[in-house]
Amino acid sequence: MTDRDNNSTPAAPESPTVSRREFVEKSSMAGMAFTIVKPHVLGGPRHVAPSDKLNVACIGVGGMGGSDVRGFAAQADCNIYALCDVDDVAAEKSYRLHPQAKKYKDYREMIDREAKNIDIVTVSTPDHHHAAATMLGLRAGKHVYCQKPLARTVAEVRSLKAEAAKRPKQATQMGNQGHAAEGIRILREWIEGGLIGKVESIEFYTNRPIWPQGIRRPSDAHNVPPTLDWELWLGPAAFRPFHPAYAPFNWRGWWDFGTGAMGDMACHIMDCAVWILGLKFPGKVIPETSPLFPETAPKLSRITYEFPVAGTINAVGKNGTVTLVWRDGGIIPARPDGITALDNWPLFEDGFQVWTGEKGSIIAGTYGENPRLLNADLDKQLKANPLPQKYARTKGVYGELIEAIKAGGQPGSNIAGHAGPLTEMIVLGNLAVRAGRTIDLNPTTGELLTKGIPEEWIAPTYRAGYSY
Repeated sequence: MTDRDNNSTPAAPESPTVSRREFVEKSSMAGMAFTIVKPHVLGGPRHVAPSDKLNVACIGVGGMGGSDVRGFAAQADCNIYALCDVDDVAAEKSYRLHPQAKKYKDYREMIDREAKNIDIVTVSTPDHHHAAATMLGLRAGKHVYCQKPLARTVAEVRSLKAEAAKRPKQATQMGNQGHAAEGIRILREWIEGGLIGKVESIEFYTNRPIWPQGIRRPSDAHNVPPTLDWELWLGPAAFRPFHPAYAPFNWRGWWDFGTGAMGDMACHIMDCAVWILGLKFPGKVIPETSPLFPETAPKLSRITYEFPVAGTINAVGKNGTVTLVWRDGGIIPARPDGITALDNWPLFEDGFQVWTGEKGSIIAGTYGENPRLLNADLDKQLKANPLPQKYARTKGVYGELIEAIKAGGQPGSNIAGHAGPLTEMIVLGNLAVRAGRTIDLNPTTGELLTKGIPEEWIAPTYRAGYSY
């Protein structure tokens, strides 16, 4: 179950009673009903005094999951109570560091048995488990931390947004750690301070994928490693025989399991734009990709989003539209004005963002870190008259969540308010790439206007025993 994310995510700078009544509701795009969860699963949140430790149950504890276990273990207010992973080898380090924690292979069993004892559920699995595990944690009345991206598809994201919105006293957070870092706050202070005027367009770049994409399904036979429960690893996904092309790491490029380069990195690199401009739904998502293979994301892609200026903040756009352009697979944007021949281009090897406004441009790293004005006069003015700090800095992604839980509030990248809309925008990009054509939406409601897209790509069918 582990999210082998060691090389795919660079490190960022660093309750009350709820109703146990479950409901049946249809997703606005999927038209599918929620599954009613058995009452004995619903442990509800424990009453936790401010001085008490919060019991944390971690799903997926190797790779990036291991990093999340260590992150919560480092918080004075947290106790690692239970650990869950389908692969004993991947989980070995976390198990060794927390010998007192209860051990599970199936997160459904863990939440069922431990619901009365745990406060926080963390989800650090391959992407295809994110929605099912997060929904289970929410319905059990727990605070939930889920690694990025929140889900693989539009219907999954919308289901999670709706569920989280009904549970405002359960803190939720997506693991796009840059949202809790300083860079995004500095960038917003610069934009709102008018350093480049109103924003017209933004370009994004990542050096991902660093795993195979644009490939065919393998046909050779392999034995399942004895320490891996392959059925539990597949979870809600359709059955296919084990192959090292899927696990433990290369799952990210396969549509059944992952979300490609965009799902891996756009939750970091496009995060600033969604927050600073208040972006909701695009009117158009226009894909340009390398040749498509039906089961995997392409080797490279360029995706253009068009957002109406109306309803955004800090933006002017052109012809009433703010344009965002995403590039991956080695398609590096042209060197912007202000980057001299003496500068190595690109300035940031892993990923970056270039903001263009009425008066100039800003380049910043993946998380908005190390922003740089590309107009020498503006840069000189800023150094002479630094802007005051407007947005409070946080204690980092884990500390921010703990503070929100103790205060009865929500951290910045919560599911209903920020992480959901951000992830939905990203999976819409993947939907356009997979369809190989422009996706049109109602920018007010998010209604999908383009017809003929397979329903399974929007609202996936889960295997028995899993739901979202």
